[in-house]
Amino acid sequence: METIHKIGRRKTAVARVYVSEGKGDITVNDRNLEDYFSTGVLRYKVKQALSLTDSEDTYDVKVNVYGGGTTGQAEAIRLALSRVMCEVDAENRSVLKPEGLLTRDPRMVERKKYGQKKARKKFQFSKR
Repeated sequence: METIHKIGRRKTAVARVYVSEGKGDITVNDRNLEDYFSTGVLRYKVKQALSLTDSEDTYDVKVNVYGGGTTGQAEAIRLALSRVMCEVDAENRSVLKPEGLLTRDPRMVERKKYGQKKARKKFQFSKR
């Protein structure tokens, strides 16, 4: 198996994932997964696609991720890894699809409009 390359996005975060056969090492921006993501919840999100397909110790994962915050980056990596798992074996799709891991979350920050304080909030209205 050669290296498989996929892209995942979430909010403004973009993750490029390179998966090759190995012993389960996950590297994010040339750092270990535990060093890059401090909380267990984010580490779980990154590994979720691998654990559902029972391939945590089968592949080495190298990730380049930029933009957004830590949660957006973790979810972008999760989407990219889910896409890789579907390319490795088409039967993985039936496991990942019901969990919602193959759906690109379209929610973005709404832009600020002119004449308003924020995206939805208006300036204080004075009647008199």
